[in-house]
Amino acid sequence: MSIENKINVTIENKIATVTLNNPKSKNSVSLEMWKRLASIFEELSSASNVRVILFTGSGGNFCSGADISEFGRVRGNSAQVHAYEQAVDDASESILHCKKPVIAMIEGYCIGGGMGLAMACDFRIATLDACFFIPASRMSIVYGLRETQTLLALVGLTQAKRILYLGERIYTDTAKEIGLVDQSTPKSKLIETTTNFIRLFEPAAPLTVSGSKEILNRLTFDINKETAKQLLAVIQEAGDSEDYQEGRLAFSEKRLPNFKGK
Repeated sequence: MSIENKINVTIENKIATVTLNNPKSKNSVSLEMWKRLASIFEELSSASNVRVILFTGSGGNFCSGADISEFGRVRGNSAQVHAYEQAVDDASESILHCKKPVIAMIEGYCIGGGMGLAMACDFRIATLDACFFIPASRMSIVYGLRETQTLLALVGLTQAKRILYLGERIYTDTAKEIGLVDQSTPKSKLIETTTNFIRLFEPAAPLTVSGSKEILNRLTFDINKETAKQLLAVIQEAGDSEDYQEGRLAFSEKRLPNFKGK
């Protein structure tokens, strides 16, 4: 399946719908898909025929995160880790800085990098059985800078630490309680609930929405370049470690990793 077919974009009645369409792997995202997502949201940001963007996944899942099967080829050393993390951050950045409000419609798995994409959206509506978790600690990966920022902004320091340190699975009730999800709904009413929420934007002035989004995001997420450089070095160090190689192998073999802290 081509990249274009793995991410579908439709526009109707000024609502753009971006759908991850890789259902066999629960909508895992390859390196090329991360890059394509960045360009899609950049294009939609300036599209005059779009007022609101809906972001979702096909086949009963939102997104199972990064495509682990290609890590040996595209994320095998610190240089590749840097390039890969930049592509992931670019995808999140394009959603965060999109001038249009972006709503994530979530069901099933919302994992790892998929959680990062959902958190970059302005709002998250999830079915009652949706499952959220970040398995970074199971693979000796340090979660991305932008994704960690959005997690911290949404759930606070203690909950962010718990999610990143322990890699626990969280379901919608808990996710809503800690601020990760804005609205929950039965699966049968997901489209209806999301559609009703989108209608709330009809009387909202586009310049107020885009201006407010930019100000709020800058107040929340802006950090200086030197700090960002230092934090990215931490991510690269983990990506060049023996534990990362062991974690990736253990994850693919569905066994507990034997980490040594180096």
